[in-house]
Amino acid sequence: MKTYLKFFLIFAVCLLATGCADQVSFQQAEQMTEVGFLHGLWHGMIFPIAFICSLFSDNVAVYAIYNSGGWYDFGYMIGLGSSIGGTASSSSRK
Repeated sequence: MKTYLKFFLIFAVCLLATGCADQVSFQQAEQMTEVGFLHGLWHGMIFPIAFICSLFSDNVAVYAIYNSGGWYDFGYMIGLGSSIGGTASSSSRK
């Protein structure tokens, strides 16, 4: 596969993933139900995109303030590791 085609596909997937990020204010978070492991996993996976968006907008956060605690954090860390490569990419041989 050509390099530019890979870049385009990765860019398209990242652009589509930005539409999946959810953001709420502190007032709304008090009225919402808590999210758990799967939401943490998803939020960790979209962290790079959410981080870049948070640099340009005050309405974007990289972490859900209405989470359920330990399970959300566990999912977030697994998702974060998968989105930035984790340890698998550093141990693979080229």
